[in-house]
Amino acid sequence: MAARRPGKGDGRARGFSRRQPGGRGAPAPQSGGVRRTIPPQGPFPSSGPAPVPAGPFRLGAAEGATPGKWIRIWDERMPRTPLELIPLPASSGRSAIAAGTVDAGLVRLPIEREGLHVIPLYDEAPVVVMAAGSDLTAADELAASDLDGEVLIAPVDDVLSFTAAGATLPVFDPPETIADAVALVAAGVGVLVVPMSLARLHHRKDVTFRPLRDGPVSTMALAWDAERTTALVETFVGIVRGRTANSSR
Repeated sequence: MAARRPGKGDGRARGFSRRQPGGRGAPAPQSGGVRRTIPPQGPFPSSGPAPVPAGPFRLGAAEGATPGKWIRIWDERMPRTPLELIPLPASSGRSAIAAGTVDAGLVRLPIEREGLHVIPLYDEAPVVVMAAGSDLTAADELAASDLDGEVLIAPVDDVLSFTAAGATLPVFDPPETIADAVALVAAGVGVLVVPMSLARLHHRKDVTFRPLRDGPVSTMALAWDAERTTALVETFVGIVRGRTANSSR
């Protein structure tokens, strides 16, 4: 019988299969050839959004700080990550930041900046706190010279270190807190110079205050440990700086 010639449709006679490359019918490599490894075809990692940090984000706030607007924006953008507001001393919150008690803090300048990132935010005008019946209430605004002869009270947690050349120093030990100093002012003992936010915070019906036009301002700032710049800290910094939810750093 004559040898059968390979037909047009007889793939086996040519050593090939009609199956796709890599299938069961793929030819074995010739002797001395190089075997190719087909890379895996999946499954691939999801390209969805990154997981939201669980938190909480601990924000320290010095007395008189007003973070309400930023907290509202945080709640809108980070509904699954709670923000805890932690009170800080009026004069300094550096120790809480350094100890890791808070992730970031709204503090008053000046502050020791070594090891910290600090962003100044806004300045507060100073006011003179006085008894409601004081003669100083006759003016809508005061100058340092208007305090001549007045007993100028400075508490231990004073944040301005203000002095007036004509004012009188107290003969008693300084009160521990601004609240204690306001109580002395209410009793008619003297006057107190503080940022306006602290005068409002400690307001009572038997005291009032007037702006001090030539007094020192108090600068509020956001500060955090430079070695603990977490994703949550960066998110809050963006809120404070006015970034939108979709803007990049």
